Amino acid sequence: MASISLTVNGVAHRVDVAPEEPLVWVLREQLGLTGTKLGCGRGICGACTVHLGGTPVRSCQVPATSAQARPIVTIEGLSTHGDHPCQRAWLEEDVAQCGYCQPGMIMKTAALLQGTASPALDEIEAALADHVCRCGTYDRIRRAAHRAAALKAEEPAK
Repeated sequence: MASISLTVNGVAHRVDVAPEEPLVWVLREQLGLTGTKLGCGRGICGACTVHLGGTPVRSCQVPATSAQARPIVTIEGLSTHGDHPCQRAWLEEDVAQCGYCQPGMIMKTAALLQGTASPALDEIEAALADHVCRCGTYDRIRRAAHRAAALKAEEPAK
């Protein structure tokens, strides 16, 4: 076991981890941040997507020990009150059916909107192409991504 420091959603944590323990387990089991879902455990489905140093990553494929020097943002840390444009858009477009995959898709869309203010449909599809929704709500997901971009554009400049 190794004792490491992680900064998650702006809060510093000290945790004990096995050498190759995936970040997803630390987030869920040690820190209680269960919004990050474990789907396939192989980096294929995208349900476990978090931002690591501003980049979306599959937390089931990232050893927690390698995440020490970079800030981590989970779905819980995207906004204090669940009012991030992506979260609002997902609710407004009634995206979730079972909802299991949605935190990962929201996190990936939030990262897309950081670099592309008004993504075209092909950019949204490319960003989310490697995410799996077993319920098949892809049309609503695309609408929500467009809606999130519009909501983000309406926010006052920071």
